[in-house]
Amino acid sequence: MFPVGGCRADASQSHHDYPASDIFAKVGCLFVAPVNGRVDEVTRVDTWDPKTNRGPDRGGLSVSIVGVDGVRYYGSHLSAIAPGIRPGVIVRAGQTLAHTGKTGSARVTPPHLHFGISWPTKPNMWWIRRGAVAPQQFLNSWHHGGQLSPVSTVAKTHRAYGADNGCRSYC
Repeated sequence: MFPVGGCRADASQSHHDYPASDIFAKVGCLFVAPVNGRVDEVTRVDTWDPKTNRGPDRGGLSVSIVGVDGVRYYGSHLSAIAPGIRPGVIVRAGQTLAHTGKTGSARVTPPHLHFGISWPTKPNMWWIRRGAVAPQQFLNSWHHGGQLSPVSTVAKTHRAYGADNGCRSYC
């Protein structure tokens, strides 16, 4: 399902430097699980500093889940993490994970949910979790009630990616 609920949201049809989408919505909208799954990583402290602009810190508050489909779904720039959301917790599609906001590098942009799709990785591999597969076609489908799945695209992209030797773009 579309990952923003409770208010109007518009997903960008492109993203700078790596595959992702910024879903523009006012602060406080719901970031919901797009599929059933389990919480993978949660960042509860915003450590972004515009002077250093370190890649691992750009997302601010964030939550990622690994769906029952084997795909990781990531949302960042959140204003608050929902109670009980922590690594290992099982979630259902549509369950509130957090609220949209302006943390991390979004402090200097309009409020939005940064949304990324990727394959599961070891912890702290931020260059993958931020987005490795362009999510626009899936977001467009889900926004209109469709159920287009990213599973085959994620698998194909993961195979083509090859060995992971660290961040490759916008590091």
